Amino acid sequence: MNFFQLEVFLHVVEAGSFTKAGDRIGLTQSGVSHNMTALEAELGVTLLKRDRKGITLTTAGEQVIPHMRAIAANLAHIEQKVAAVNGMEIGKITIGSFPSFTAKFIPPLFSAFKEKYPTIELLIHEGGYEEILKWIEEGTVDIGFAAKPVKNVEFIPLLTDPLSAVVYEDHPLRGRTAINLEEFVDEPFIMLRSGCETLIEEKFLEAKIKPSISYDMKDNQTVLSMVAGKLGITIMPNLALPKKPERIKSLPLNPELSREIGLVMKSSKHLSPAAKEFTKVVQDFFQNEKPPV
Repeated sequence: MNFFQLEVFLHVVEAGSFTKAGDRIGLTQSGVSHNMTALEAELGVTLLKRDRKGITLTTAGEQVIPHMRAIAANLAHIEQKVAAVNGMEIGKITIGSFPSFTAKFIPPLFSAFKEKYPTIELLIHEGGYEEILKWIEEGTVDIGFAAKPVKNVEFIPLLTDPLSAVVYEDHPLRGRTAINLEEFVDEPFIMLRSGCETLIEEKFLEAKIKPSISYDMKDNQTVLSMVAGKLGITIMPNLALPKKPERIKSLPLNPELSREIGLVMKSSKHLSPAAKEFTKVVQDFFQNEKPPV
């Protein structure tokens, strides 16, 4: 087994097809297939299942991929260390982020990092909190952005994002200065299940309140559209709210509720040199720029 075969395998798993993997690394589909066949023959096991639905890992593939990702990460560390010794900056950082954070903060963070390290490649995977934490665990991403509560990862706090009630423009509660949790009891409630539902459910449980959940949705924009369409009201993070809301109004909650957003990683000690530099840029941004939420 050589490193190129391992790299091909990882790209196939990430891309989900031989053709897409080949496009990423400059191989034809047959070239990708040849490398995969050689790798499986040398290991003596089948790593991938191929069918009409696409490509998935076999049991053997699932068992070896964490080790292959670790090998790839260690080699990347070596290359970056050698480059640093020679006065060069090279590398690639794969980052996990959730939609509302991506929209507001990834562009300025990437720009700030690229200004210092233009030759380091930045890749992003977008998903929910659980997906991001799974990617961290599997080694799919080097670092990520997520909100507490988190388990089995290192968490570096960055900012606090308040949650607000969101009602449609002519809702009876629209004129209130704040909305008490008790006032959600008799209202059709749209639950945003993008990760912050844990905080919302805990807050309702503490107050011994059971909201009437009419819909469970994962997409921020879908929830906002449903509120604007008078299908219910909701609670969502301020970061997910539009700058110029149309047909909706956000109101503070009483008692207040917020989520703590931060960087997540397996261990800051074991990050690649490039990833360590990225975390420094991120921390500096939030400590010095004091971006509004």
